[in-house]
Amino acid sequence: MRIIVDGFGGDNAPAEVLKGAVEAVDGLGVDITVVGDEEKIRKCADELGLDISKLELAHADGVMEVCYEPNKILKEYSGTSMAVGLKLLADGKGDAFLSAGSTGALVVGATFIVKRIKGLKRTALATLLPTLKSNCLLLDCGANADCRPEMLAQFGIMGSAYMSAFMGESSPKVALANIGAEPSKGRELELESYKLLSDSPVNFIGNIEGRDIPLGGADVVVADGFTGNLILKTIEGMGKFFSSSLKGMFSGFGGKLGAVFLLKKINAFKKKMDYTEHGGAPLLGTQKPVIKAHGSSNAKAFYNAIRQAKICVENDLVGKITKSLAELKASAEE
Repeated sequence: MRIIVDGFGGDNAPAEVLKGAVEAVDGLGVDITVVGDEEKIRKCADELGLDISKLELAHADGVMEVCYEPNKILKEYSGTSMAVGLKLLADGKGDAFLSAGSTGALVVGATFIVKRIKGLKRTALATLLPTLKSNCLLLDCGANADCRPEMLAQFGIMGSAYMSAFMGESSPKVALANIGAEPSKGRELELESYKLLSDSPVNFIGNIEGRDIPLGGADVVVADGFTGNLILKTIEGMGKFFSSSLKGMFSGFGGKLGAVFLLKKINAFKKKMDYTEHGGAPLLGTQKPVIKAHGSSNAKAFYNAIRQAKICVENDLVGKITKSLAELKASAEE
């Protein structure tokens, strides 16, 4: 299995990318191709004292900066590390692709270079969120601000397939983000999506309110990209709020003394909230797995993102999504 990695995507590239990739070759037993300026990659590895002899390098001159217009990856910036990596994936030179670069460019590039699964309306960016019970997958998180009901139904199918493959859930509970639990709640989008999800080949449990998402009310939460991104950013903000509040509680002599007895639980809580543990966000719906790592990813995050890509390939995530979409189409035609 070969994972293609954008060597110059993210704030800490290429150093942290190379560290994570080198560790993943031995730790995960995968082959890795790092894409980017080969001279700069070798120079960085020398400065770090890092042996990259087990990595395959694919040269690319430029970098797709976050400030660039996403659709320019198809023409003006087709020679960047992200674009070249996606082309290698599309040409069968690898089994999955990973980048911590521009989200918009990755969505556009993956959609038009790697291409969508046949019959799929849109790809969706999915993110694992920590909950009181375990984790839930939220999608879409921003790839599609405006959605149609049939798109949300397909998101539910893709999310269910991912949680089965990646988290081992036999029958993931799929819910629709809404302002109320009743089927009559929401805009026309939610009303029509509710009907389609009810007839989909997933374990649809109905609507879910925002307050119930962190409590573990569902394994998969479906939303349009605008709503999903608001949910994601709010939860991220609350995570920082709680982290900061905890630090304040454990300041001073009494607080530090109490922290000693709670250290194990505090570390477990921090680990649950740590995005580096999960690696990245899968862009679901492409013909081969594509993973979007966090822009500030460190070596640990890149390692886990590569592990995430490996699991997607091993569990034939694309095949499972394709099969489920075919079942949805067949049921709609009956």
